[in-house]
Amino acid sequence: MFIENYSLVDAFYMTVITISTVGFTEVQPLSDAGKIFSSIFIMFNIGIFAYSISVFTSFIIEGQFFKDMHINLIKDKIKKLENHVIICGYGKHGKEIAENFLQHEIPFVIIELDSEEIEEIQKSDLKILYLDEDATHDETLQEAGIMRARGLVSALGDDADNVFTVLTARQLNGDLQIISRARIPKTKKKLELAGADQVIMPEQIGGFYMASLISRPGAIEFFSFLANQRISEVNMRALRYEDFPKKYQGKSIMEMRFRNATGGNVIGFQKPDGSYIVNPTPDVKVEEGCSFIVLF
Repeated sequence: MFIENYSLVDAFYMTVITISTVGFTEVQPLSDAGKIFSSIFIMFNIGIFAYSISVFTSFIIEGQFFKDMHINLIKDKIKKLENHVIICGYGKHGKEIAENFLQHEIPFVIIELDSEEIEEIQKSDLKILYLDEDATHDETLQEAGIMRARGLVSALGDDADNVFTVLTARQLNGDLQIISRARIPKTKKKLELAGADQVIMPEQIGGFYMASLISRPGAIEFFSFLANQRISEVNMRALRYEDFPKKYQGKSIMEMRFRNATGGNVIGFQKPDGSYIVNPTPDVKVEEGCSFIVLF
């Protein structure tokens, strides 16, 4: 426009046919200054154009385009989750938790940083929502929908990471139910102080389970049978005061005729202070802060 006095439309047209290497005739003959400018312009833009084409081609061929589409699709689905559970860590315990949630149709999202574990999720036929991020970061937990979640399970391999994740999660959502794994006993207290509602030590539970199979094998095998929904159709649930219709709140097991109405047996009663009564009597009432452990 400045060298040849082209109009804006003519200058734009000349720029497009030059960059695209189409090479139509000039709008009007170029002066020597215009020819020099065009030569420099062509050499400069050929490099940019070639680089852009190679990057775009690589982006498509290497699958990055489709990977980004897949990740964006997952993130969109995570944004729609409500009342879900966040699983931090897809190790041996995280896999077991995810499998159980899938079986019981409990919505969840996994946060995992290990590339090998992420690749395993991607290759799996299971429809699992995941984030390839660090669970100890506030932004990651927020992206996982922690404000809309009902619970979080921290099953990371390192106790320090679990403490940090639990602390961060509790600060972000004070009403969240938080379960954490611990490897060593001294970490249990720290996790509870950080905000964990329950701290599980898999090695300790495993040892207790094996010892119990020796001391009272029948009872342990029976409860394993109840817990293993792949084998049994029996269902064990905790029914809170809020779960009962208003007309039954404040009434006793006998007054509700619980077994006749539901087919379930009340095998446990949790008091407001958290203590339990095993096999409660029929006169026990549904009170605020209490819950029944029911076997259907």
